[in-house]
Amino acid sequence: MSTKTLMIRDFPQDERPRERFILHGPQSLSNHELIAILLRNGTKDESVLQLANRMLTHFEGLRQLKSATLEEITEIKGIGTAKAIQILAAVEIGRRIANLNFTDRYVIRSPEDGAKYVMNDMRFLTQEHFVCLYLNTKNQVIHKQTVFIGSLNASIVHPREVFREALKRSAASVIALHNHPSGDPSPSREDIEVTKRLVECGKIIGIDLLDHLIIGENKFVSLKEKGYV
Repeated sequence: MSTKTLMIRDFPQDERPRERFILHGPQSLSNHELIAILLRNGTKDESVLQLANRMLTHFEGLRQLKSATLEEITEIKGIGTAKAIQILAAVEIGRRIANLNFTDRYVIRSPEDGAKYVMNDMRFLTQEHFVCLYLNTKNQVIHKQTVFIGSLNASIVHPREVFREALKRSAASVIALHNHPSGDPSPSREDIEVTKRLVECGKIIGIDLLDHLIIGENKFVSLKEKGYV
């Protein structure tokens, strides 16, 4: 008498890797469950969980898997080239993340450094983009985010949007930037009002606004140097 192969759909919802990932996060999954998500499906003879478990057993865990070649992975019955590539791509991403060096982060020591960081991305924009750079205690850029797109005014660029991301990233300080599509970076009354409002809110929260840079065509203006920060 043949035994029916259990498929993912045969498991209760709370035992399926993807559902548990959504409900409890990736840390709640075992190694073979994470691999099962990458493999996506099993074969007609075994579930994806069984296939993932057999794969891990074959390589005696993650240590040997991280050094496996495409040929070695496709030798496993049920794993073709496409699935092997997905596994190796995930391994490579993990390797690159592990090799990230915080000293490689861009350091902003002056308004020129801040302008240089965004100039090529922002000087050709046809709409105003309000961008924030979030820095750590060493003035290294830990995150860049476009907060608003459109004409600048104090009521639209709300400090809540700027400092919410700063708190989320545990940033020590913020540099605000926006472009003038005209190419002329001269500050407007609205630019100055937005800057003063962000400075005041930053002081209350304890996260400094280091500068507000206006980007033009290969030139910029620092509102800190103008005395508004």
